[in-house]
Amino acid sequence: MIREGKVFRSVGVSEMKEIAQYIVQELGRFQVWLFYGELGSGKTTLIKEIGKVLGVSDTMSSPTFSIINEYETKGYGKVFHFDFYRIKNEAEAYDIGTDEYFYSGLPCFVEWPEKIPSLIPSVHANVAIQVENNTQRTIVISFHDGEKENRL
Repeated sequence: MIREGKVFRSVGVSEMKEIAQYIVQELGRFQVWLFYGELGSGKTTLIKEIGKVLGVSDTMSSPTFSIINEYETKGYGKVFHFDFYRIKNEAEAYDIGTDEYFYSGLPCFVEWPEKIPSLIPSVHANVAIQVENNTQRTIVISFHDGEKENRL
């Protein structure tokens, strides 16, 4: 079942920290976070802010070419940052062990999840970023708890 978490409107870069704090509060319930948005919408920027809140001391960058980056946090263990923009097919993502990461119980932040639809766990959170006027964003966070919706 899909449950809306929160909507952030007119978000500039300076408000990303507030959203990152909200996401960190939800990490106990949802470990896999899917980030949707156009190129340049702020997916990586938001994930970097989440890293700061988690106490990542390494410089975080987009794993565009490596596909996955691993970071050590202060008090939260490891976190994984995926970028599937350059993969050719789901088999390529599967071959790097996405199942092991996604079901590890550790936080996974995934850019371009639309490239791996059948690999996404039923329990996950979506972060949809829509850019307006080149500087302002609307960010919608929703939660997918694995339950099927009853349809009448």
